[in-house]
Formats: sequence, C-alpha cells, structure tokens
Amino acid sequence: MYYKIVYIVLLYITLLLPGSLQAQKPSKAAALCEKAKTAINAHDFNKAKNLLMQARVKDPQFPDTYILLGDLYNFTLKSDSAEACYNRAIDLIGNPDPLLYYIAATEGAKCGHYETALKNYETFMQRGLQYTDVLTDAQKGMANCRFGIEAMKNPVPFQLQNLGGSINSEWDESLAAMTADNSRLVFTVKRPKDSKTVCAFCLNEEDLYYCDQKDGQWLTRTPFASPIKTGYNEGAQTISPDGVYLLYTMCDADFGMGSCDLYWSKKIGDKWSRPRNFGAPVNTNAWESQPSMAADGRTIYFVSNRPGGYGGMDIWKTTMTSEGAFTAPENLGSTINTPGDDAAPFIHSDGRTLYFASNGRVGMGGYDLYYATLQPDGSWSEPKNMGYPINTPADEINIFIDASGTVAYMASDKDGGFGGLDLYSFELAESLRPNPVTYIKGVVRDAENGLPLTADIEMVDLATRQVLTHTTSDAQTGAFLACIHTGSNVMLNVSNPNYPFYSENFQIEKSYTELEPYIKDIVLQRADVGTTVVLKNIFFDFNESTLKAESFEELDRLADYLQHNKVNIEIGGHTDNQGSDEYNDKLSQSRAKAVYDYLVAKGVSADRMEYRGYGKRKPIADNATEEGRAANRRTEFRIMGR
Repeated sequence: MYYKIVYIVLLYITLLLPGSLQAQKPSKAAALCEKAKTAINAHDFNKAKNLLMQARVKDPQFPDTYILLGDLYNFTLKSDSAEACYNRAIDLIGNPDPLLYYIAATEGAKCGHYETALKNYETFMQRGLQYTDVLTDAQKGMANCRFGIEAMKNPVPFQLQNLGGSINSEWDESLAAMTADNSRLVFTVKRPKDSKTVCAFCLNEEDLYYCDQKDGQWLTRTPFASPIKTGYNEGAQTISPDGVYLLYTMCDADFGMGSCDLYWSKKIGDKWSRPRNFGAPVNTNAWESQPSMAADGRTIYFVSNRPGGYGGMDIWKTTMTSEGAFTAPENLGSTINTPGDDAAPFIHSDGRTLYFASNGRVGMGGYDLYYATLQPDGSWSEPKNMGYPINTPADEINIFIDASGTVAYMASDKDGGFGGLDLYSFELAESLRPNPVTYIKGVVRDAENGLPLTADIEMVDLATRQVLTHTTSDAQTGAFLACIHTGSNVMLNVSNPNYPFYSENFQIEKSYTELEPYIKDIVLQRADVGTTVVLKNIFFDFNESTLKAESFEELDRLADYLQHNKVNIEIGGHTDNQGSDEYNDKLSQSRAKAVYDYLVAKGVSADRMEYRGYGKRKPIADNATEEGRAANRRTEFRIMGR
C-alpha cells in the first residue's frame, strides 16, 4: 500500500500538478515550486523543504506549494503534516483533480483522522471513478475509516506496563514469547552490528535473548550463547509452552535454503542442542518465518510467501511427526488468509485460539491484530479485530498471551520507555481472552532408586481422544511442564517403555481467577511382580458396570502395553464403603469383568489375565470424605507374573 501511494504521488507530481490549477494567476512562488519538484524527484528533501518554505512566504495562497509540501511529508512518513497540506491545497483550488482527495484521505487515515479521511474518500469515489487502479483501495479505505470511527467510540481496556530494565534497553526489544508457567521469556533484540556480524552492509544485527522470572521478579536478561547465537540475524522466535523447543528464524545464512528459514533447537538439561534447519518441505527458496508451536508439541504455525497462498504472506501449518520430521505445510485457507499480508501467528496454549496480524482486512489501517477460534470440524471461525486502542492507525504486528489468558505482551515505542521498541504487558479484556490453561510441573523419577527418567507425557481429551498436550521429560533431569486444558475431561498419561504407564484425570471447570498449577513429581514403578497400577481414567455410571466411552483411551493404552510386555495381570475392581458387602462385591466384580472383556476384544490373550471384585475391603483413602470415597472407587491392575 505504501509503495502504491508513493507511485500515485509521483504520478500526481509529474502529470497532474501542472494542470490541477484552473485559470491560475501567475505566482512569485511558481519558479521555487518547480525547483522543489526537481529536488523531490532527486530525493533531496532538505533542499526541497527550504525552497517550499520560501515559496510559501512569497505567496501563501499558491496551491502548488502545499501539494508539494504534502508530497514531501508523504515521502518522509509524516502523514499528519502531509494530510494538512493536501487539505489546504484542496481548499485553495476548490475543484482539484479527484486524485488529490484520494491522496489526502489516505494520509489522514494513517494518522487516525477517520472522519475527515472518510469525507475525502467519498468525494473521490463521486468524482474519480476513472482512476480504476485505486478504486478498490479507496473502498477499503472507506471501510477502515468507518470501522475506526466506531472502534474509537467503544475502546477496549488497555493499559501498558513496561517490563522494566531487566528486559528492555536503549535497543529494540520485540516478539515476546513465554513458557506456560511464565518462568522464562524469550525475545528478539535488534542491536548495532559488531565485528562478528556477518552482513557487511547491515547497520544492525538481531539476536535472541531470554529472561527468567523468580519470585515474581524478572532477572537480568541473557543473550542465547553458541550454538544458537551466530553472526547472522536470529529472531522472530517462539518457545514451546513446555520450554523444550526453541523455534526461530535465521535470514540470509550461507547454509540456508532461502531468504529466511525456520530452525529448531531442543533444551537438554541447561543446554540447547545444535540448531537444525527445518528443511524441506517446510523451508523453500521463499521466505519462511515467525513460527508458533501449539501445546500438543506437534502443530507449528508459520508465515511464508511461497506459491500457493492467497496473498503476499500467508499463515501455514505443519506437523512434527517425529523429532525433526515435518509434514508438507498446509495453508490455513481463505478464512484466515487474505489477498494482503497475514503474519505473526500465535497459537495460544489452549490449542484453539489463533492470534495474528493482517493488513488485508477491515480495521484501523495498516496491520491490525485479529483472533480466530479452531472449530471442532477443523475450520476456523471468522477472525475478529482486537479493537482500539490495542489496534491503532499504525502497524500492530505481534502479540503473545500467557497460558491463563489474562495477560498479553507486545512491543511499543511509546514515550517513556528505555529507547526504541520496548516490551510491555497489559491485562487482556475478558472479551478477547482464550480458554484458560493451567499446567502440571514436576520431575519423573524411578520409584525404587529415585533417579530421573525421560518419559512421554500426554494430555488427551477423553471425549474426542485428541492429544491436547505432548511433551517429554528432560533426559538429564526428568523435569517436565505440561499444559492442562480447562473445560474438558482430560487424561494425563506418562509412559516409558520400561515401566507400566502412569495416569491421572483432570476435570477442571474453574474460571481463570481460580486456576492453580499442579506441582507434582511422577513416580514410575518397575514392572515387578506385585506392582499395582491404578487406572484413573476408567468410568462407569452410578450403579452400572458398562464402560463409558471416556474409558476407551486408557484401556487402549493398557492393551497396547500388554501386547508389548509379556506380563500377566489381575484386574481388580473396588468400591467405597457405601452399601452392603454383597452389593459392593457384585458391582466391583462386574466392573472388573467389563475391563477384562474389553481387553480380550482388543486382542489381549485371556490366559494372561484374571479379574476380581474386592468390593470395599481394600480402601486406599479415608471413606469419611467424598474425596476419599472417590479414590476408593477405582479400577486397577496388578502384575501377577512374567
């Protein structure tokens, strides 16, 4: 859009300006304006401004002076002054070429003067239909003005808080991303180049930094060291919600595949692995950048101008099928992407809410921030503008929202900062919030020796059987962080091939104000004779022994475990102390048999299993409380032999 308006301005200067003044009297300023026009065409803006200031003194009523001043301010990105000069010229001419109304409207819209800009657009549309090249842009400009007028009448709550000197500096800080527990912030810093900067003609270099939070305070920021840091530009990054993967962009590297490529690195202990290029089919000789990883640990959204999209830059997604292996990218489609540029995707930890920037939609002008929701059928809802003053006539190009959905982060160069772009936070209006997410955090250990273990950790929606979260505990420390989605019946599954799996169940309906993280170490017991594993995601209706569908995910995992491990088991059913012994024995026996029958149907040999109902005779908790009784109502399996 900027380049188009520059072209229109040049067209106006060279072709239309001489004929724009009808029956104009000779002016003492005309010769100075001709010299200024030559200087503008030569990009000698200081000389042009001096000449035009002289011309205005000689003849304050000469319209050409104001048109050329408007062009000068236009080229130097001073839209407020440009609009004022163009409007002054319109007043002096009375009936100018209609294109001048379009140019004045475009500059007015850039600085938020929507009502004046709308009037100029409307006049242009009435008189300038011969300018077919810009009619579509004028119509969009009118729509933006109408949107801006209404948005400014209905602002959303928005109060920026600078993140402080531990994070911000006199350089540009931008593109914040954070782990789900808010313990680590990663961001891009643009700093002056140094002797190690590879780009000989660059004035700046972009590097990745991180900052850890302790006791609610941000510690001093630290640049990523080698092998992440190079002499090239690294930026436009994200960190996975579990803190395991760093995904980022490197541009113009000798070993890259295109202008900008995506790279990934994995955290092991306190070190990061050697970065690897995503490779084909994700990276191409086109521009790939701005990755965002979902909490499922597999789905990655990014931006590319590769062929096959809907506009200049589009949002695409790929799936990491195994570490370092990616599916062919899929365009998010016309609901998200436009003929303009759509960029800076951020998928919230809820896995459903996508925030992104676009200049191809009706909004405040330039790039605005929008959000859309992934529907159960895989489609996207119609994107919604995040509103004013989050969006302004300037470009808003990135936003990050914490797991709770309450706090957002963005970069701004507003007055009062540390210099250039700074990172800020603000409380997000309730109408713009995603589904809240909490997390479980701890260490996976061996029950016998206490040593840390690496294990796959998944959160699965038991209704849809969709994997919501996937992570792996650290190979050196056993540490893990896994997101827990709210509003669903969710199974936690922790698995290591040398141990029986471990499961938990979460049904969190609380609002974001009540969410608390779960801090819990996971202890895996070896598959020794006598080991008992409680199946915490087996469900029956009250007084029934028919398995509910939500049980199938856990039972399928148990069947898979038994098919890959030659152990014999007893399936035990248990009840609380409510009801008679006879009733509880019968119910627990029926429920244990239901599990047995399901596993046989899944191909597990009946000879390797037996089942038994224990009724209320083996409680594991106090039956005096509802929580205790719920724990006692359980299904478990015990290893009887190998």
